[in-house]
Amino acid sequence: MSSTVQMGKASLAFHEPVYIQSAASIVGKKEGEGPLKHCFDMISEDPRFGTDTWENAESTLQKETAILAIGKAGLKPSDIRMAFAGDLLAQTIASSFGIAEIGIPFYGLYGACSTIGESLSLGAMSVAAGYGSHILCAASSHFATAEKEFRFPLGYGRYGSQRPYSATWTVTGSGACVLGDKPPLSGDLPNASPLRHKNRCAAITAVTTGTVIDFGFRDSLNMGGCMAPAASDTISRHLTDFQRQPSYYDAIITGDLGRVGQRILFDLLGEKDISIASRHYDCGLLIFDNDAQDTHSGGSGCGCAAAVLAAFILPRIVSGQWKKVLFVPTGAMLSKVSFNEGESVPGIAHGIVIEHVQLS
Repeated sequence: MSSTVQMGKASLAFHEPVYIQSAASIVGKKEGEGPLKHCFDMISEDPRFGTDTWENAESTLQKETAILAIGKAGLKPSDIRMAFAGDLLAQTIASSFGIAEIGIPFYGLYGACSTIGESLSLGAMSVAAGYGSHILCAASSHFATAEKEFRFPLGYGRYGSQRPYSATWTVTGSGACVLGDKPPLSGDLPNASPLRHKNRCAAITAVTTGTVIDFGFRDSLNMGGCMAPAASDTISRHLTDFQRQPSYYDAIITGDLGRVGQRILFDLLGEKDISIASRHYDCGLLIFDNDAQDTHSGGSGCGCAAAVLAAFILPRIVSGQWKKVLFVPTGAMLSKVSFNEGESVPGIAHGIVIEHVQLS
């Protein structure tokens, strides 16, 4: 019998839950001053993470987060069958250079800021299909590398470069999870995972693969607007595929739409008679205090959804505060080349169903 059931046009349901055996998060100083400062595993005061370039800093950030997640699962790198990881940089060099130092079989991913959703989807499919008992999923971003890659050299800020209200602030952070076919270690055993409390843990039970949606937006300083149509498409498609109402979920959490993108999302779903406002959260709105920290529309970057998932969302699911969550990381699929050639910025969003599991 197949380990999965195809649901509707774009979704899979797993016969057996794919357990999240551990999760880890490391962030930068600004993120460590935000509302979730007590949730992260580590906060680095050094934006270069002990290296001499911004790119090496992000590689180190992701590597250390991955090693921490593996250790929290009571495992060694040699126990990990494969890793799915990605970032925002050209040729995903933060991930490839970082994971290379750990020596784990590696698949490099690019889904822009939705990368942790892509990683969890592929990791869960791999576990469900029997391709590995322990799969590492990770994503990272860094404010300085993103500015350098997509916007302006950092020094330009000294000469009057201004951000519109719609702009988001790229998170310096990384989140990593270990997925497996067995629950996390019990708290009574050595090396027990914090993602198990007595007989309670979290597991992935279904995924909805996103479609690239292009509404013709060309404003790279309004990522929320570019991604909101994709989030709307994935959420509505997911609900249709599983014949569910938004009330089925305790929380529907998008990646980094921010203030502007959130309003657009509500409007687009409203056109389909879908209302999620009472249960919607956005990682980009959770990680910063936008007004106090001057982050405008909110946080963004691969590390935004990944770090908030590991530090904030999963502990709430394990505790039972949330029993069913639809996690929808969002990404804006642009590059330096496409932007400079005047192309629009399409978006994508992947849906991951994470549920509270009560073990017998």
